[in-house]
Amino acid sequence: MSCNAKKISLPKINTLLSILRAKKYIVYKKPYQINIIGVRNKISNPEKFDDYIYVIYKNENFNWQGFRFNATTDPSTKYLKSSSSKGIAILPQGQYVNSFKLRLHNGQYLALGQSKDICVYRDYDRNNTLNFDVNTKTCGLFGINIHRAKSNSADDGNGNTEYIGDYSAGCQVFQNYYCFQQFIDLLEQSKSLYGNSFTYTLIDKSLQRKFIFKRLIFGSSLIVGFILIGLGIKKIK
Repeated sequence: MSCNAKKISLPKINTLLSILRAKKYIVYKKPYQINIIGVRNKISNPEKFDDYIYVIYKNENFNWQGFRFNATTDPSTKYLKSSSSKGIAILPQGQYVNSFKLRLHNGQYLALGQSKDICVYRDYDRNNTLNFDVNTKTCGLFGINIHRAKSNSADDGNGNTEYIGDYSAGCQVFQNYYCFQQFIDLLEQSKSLYGNSFTYTLIDKSLQRKFIFKRLIFGSSLIVGFILIGLGIKKIK
């Protein structure tokens, strides 16, 4: 069996890195120093692996390489409905510098585990919809890890887990077992060169869309305002 990851083009790599640079985030440029970028879908389904995790790095010839893996960046319906009074943790968009390291996930297999305090949002309403209060954050060691779902051939014989189910209570989770192994191999190579410390960047396309929409409304209001002012001045003349 092999990983079904998509190798991404140089223009796509440049687009993602441009987003990071625009936000003043770190971009790693040394050979095999890994940039790990999660992209949360505009419309999240808490049962489906409908997000992506990108891995971008330069090879020994200083050429950019990139892969896209199917994943989820959200907690599943199970945890949204059964969370404690504190609410289930949802990782907000941002860059988490040197906040993860390779270690055992639940004492079972090698994964990226949270190694520094991280701030999360909380979903309080206990339904199957991802809702969170962006004005309220709690910070700490919550076990926000980057790991995989089921092992080996999983549900379809090709290493894919169909539904998120038990596998995400706020973690970032790979759908495909073989792709996760490829991811770990890349991290091991990076670790041997630069040490056991990794940065994760999460981009939320839903929040980006809301921000762009607000800017468009604001821009349109300004244009209409200038037009009305212009018409008023013309009328006075």
